[in-house]
Amino acid sequence: MTKVELRELIINGENSLVEFKRDDVHPMSLAKEMSALLNREGGVILLGVEDNGEISGISASRRSTEEWVMNIALNSIQPSTDPAFLPIKIDDDNSVGIIKLSPDTSSKPYRARKNNAWVTYVRVGSTSREATREEEVRLYQTAGLVNYETRPVRNTGLDSLDLQRVVNYFQFILEIPAPPYDEIQEWEQILLNSDLLIETDDGNCVSAAGLLLFGKNPNRRLPQAGVTAVVFPGTEKDYNTIDEEIIRGPVVPLFAENRSVIGSGVIDRATEFVKRNMDSVAWLEGARRQLKKAFPIDAVREAIINAVTHRDYTREGTDIEISMYKDRLEIISPGDLPNGVTVEKMRRGVVRVTRNEILKQVLRDCRYIEHFGLGVRKRIIQSMWEHNGTEPDLIEEEDRFKVILWKSRDWSENDNRS
Repeated sequence: MTKVELRELIINGENSLVEFKRDDVHPMSLAKEMSALLNREGGVILLGVEDNGEISGISASRRSTEEWVMNIALNSIQPSTDPAFLPIKIDDDNSVGIIKLSPDTSSKPYRARKNNAWVTYVRVGSTSREATREEEVRLYQTAGLVNYETRPVRNTGLDSLDLQRVVNYFQFILEIPAPPYDEIQEWEQILLNSDLLIETDDGNCVSAAGLLLFGKNPNRRLPQAGVTAVVFPGTEKDYNTIDEEIIRGPVVPLFAENRSVIGSGVIDRATEFVKRNMDSVAWLEGARRQLKKAFPIDAVREAIINAVTHRDYTREGTDIEISMYKDRLEIISPGDLPNGVTVEKMRRGVVRVTRNEILKQVLRDCRYIEHFGLGVRKRIIQSMWEHNGTEPDLIEEEDRFKVILWKSRDWSENDNRS
């Protein structure tokens, strides 16, 4: 890092990746900030900078300051870490110590010593605080130490599943001979082998994935299992709405033997909501008036599939959001992108990582998902470009991922709701 880059960091102030600390900070306070940054995406701590950005500098020698920082990283953080330390001379009187923390997903969650206890901290904006139970579970999931999909959902059993959809999936989609409905033990063994049921000390419980995919009423036990869809009359959220629907139920539809859908799941119902509320857009081509729907349905459906498949289901009480405005369609999926996934990789079609492997596999079996990870590139980006020449926005925000499909600027002034 150069002196110019350092000054720019200081001018921009503290944020989710940058923390300022005096050089006489208490070791436990420094350990707290280090662990919180490690539990996010890494970052830097600027030692010798006041909260207001004033440079107070480090008073000890480079060697003693570095040894002090490394001792804290070794003895006051679990698991111990090995940050990079670099002092940069700002002027004749002051130097700033840069503590650089790289993300190490496999070691999360990091804990910091707090008196006689070890505490997990998270970074929220420019503040570090103790993690909630939900946030700590997500850190374990990020590290691959906890699989949310195979978590048993208490007070559930085989009767919590829509067995008709389960049998339908095995018979018509997987083309596996299925036992009769009343062969309970056989069905329990099949579902245990598929991780749709989980064996516990209290008997067999439905897994989170099983309830999401095939549950009769998933939201009774998993309140985050659904979609909230709203149509607004203008370009911003408003108390006045044109249409609203809270979509609940299993993800997997009911299929006929020829694989046609005869009973909709969450994905199909959400797609249908957009279809029935989608504007028609008109334009002149020579002397003739042309008319078509505002968005290609393939792009809409793919965005909804991705939200349902890849959202973070550990974020309880947060639906997927579909918001339709006069000029755009927004689909918001709760949670950060899965490990290793970036917006650029999604645009290039090189994504092979998923957060919810069981959901992904079942939806792939049902032909909602293709095998090559090209859905965003081909079905969203390319479809939108061919349809109206617009570029979709793929936006990673804190704790959520947003897809925005735009109408053409010319069409939005002449749209006709059909």
